[in-house]
Amino acid sequence: MLSKLKKLKKLERSLEIQIPSEMYEDKFSKKISNLGRTLKMDGFRKGKVPFDVVEQRYGTSVHAEVLNELIQETYPNEITEHKLNPATPPSVSILEDNPKKQMKYLATFEIFPEIKPKVKSWTKYDEYQIKIIDSDIDSAIEDITERYGEWKTVKRVSKNGDQVIMDFEGFIDNKPFEGNASKDFKLILGSKSMIPGFEDELVGKKADSKFDIKVSFPPDYFKGDLANKAAVFKISLKEVQELSNAKLDKKLFEKLSMEAKSVKEFKSEIKKRMENEAATQQNALTKESIYELLLKINKFLVPEQIVKDQAQKMREESLSRIGKKIDDEDSNDLFAVETFLESAEKRVKLDLLFSSLVSHFSLKVEETDLDNFIDQESAKYKDPAQFKSWVKNQPNYLEQYRMVILEDLLVEKLKIDLKSNNKEVNFSDVAKMQRK
Repeated sequence: MLSKLKKLKKLERSLEIQIPSEMYEDKFSKKISNLGRTLKMDGFRKGKVPFDVVEQRYGTSVHAEVLNELIQETYPNEITEHKLNPATPPSVSILEDNPKKQMKYLATFEIFPEIKPKVKSWTKYDEYQIKIIDSDIDSAIEDITERYGEWKTVKRVSKNGDQVIMDFEGFIDNKPFEGNASKDFKLILGSKSMIPGFEDELVGKKADSKFDIKVSFPPDYFKGDLANKAAVFKISLKEVQELSNAKLDKKLFEKLSMEAKSVKEFKSEIKKRMENEAATQQNALTKESIYELLLKINKFLVPEQIVKDQAQKMREESLSRIGKKIDDEDSNDLFAVETFLESAEKRVKLDLLFSSLVSHFSLKVEETDLDNFIDQESAKYKDPAQFKSWVKNQPNYLEQYRMVILEDLLVEKLKIDLKSNNKEVNFSDVAKMQRK
């Protein structure tokens, strides 16, 4: 069989493949003969319809069927012959489908890059250490008392930190738009949960007042049809509320599922939880720093279609978080897929690099590794034995656990080969870093 491989742009390739006439004739003849043996046709006994009669009536459909089967058979063979690793299904165009001539087709597709990972670099990654100081503990406790506090009505003008209850209705060019109105809407001023300027206009207002505010939707607003548009909102401010923080008492401790009997024990437990969180976060930040370094020292192309598919998946995830589906009529202008392309490319690169590094180090998860991990996870539940028995029959969970273990094994290997800087950060700064 003859085939010609052509390199197109980046990772795109094309294969022009010729189908040998004898392969076509053999398959075509067998199908027509088999059809003739089962066919009922006026003027002929069942199974005795002549070959040429069957071909005349069904030749076109059998031809299409045979051609499709031959493409399915020959394409994988030629891919193997040329030692290619396709990343996408082929786009097939028929160049010649006349059996009396040389039949051939063109398959166009993208391939995965050949990655020979580099794991040596003079550049260093950051090995994070998260420091917890007394003010961090105080801030955490303050946050808890706020979250479990009670909103109480006040008779004064609103200020940042207050919660207001209002009705509002928005207009663009004097016309309402989708999602423009709400009744008894609760909003904490200064939370930045609304578009820029909206909350600022509500500061210094009294309950039982009505007024208009003028704001503009930001250029990167997730609903494309509203981006950059100026709007007027009619506000009916019903109530201004001030937060009364929860007290550090037994009632609060129970809500937090703590066995603390005193404020001292409560603070000790909070510190312990923060230390556990810090250990998790510093590991995550260190991994992220390693991956960023690896992406800098390993330059390679990725299949464009895979990136587009990943961007589409990320868009669907974003829609799901606000209760929307991809096929909802009002989803078309939400979260333009183009905004996910950069993140999607990074994720695809990391996935491919991860795979190549696992192969490079010949890493694999042993059953003892999995059993130890399950023991650790089981300890987090009230009935460890019951969870362990259940999870061992959950293939999806087990596969997720294997990937976590594999990543930990890889990170340990990389730490040996790569150089690091010790980087100490305050607990309070971690949240700011994650928002960037």
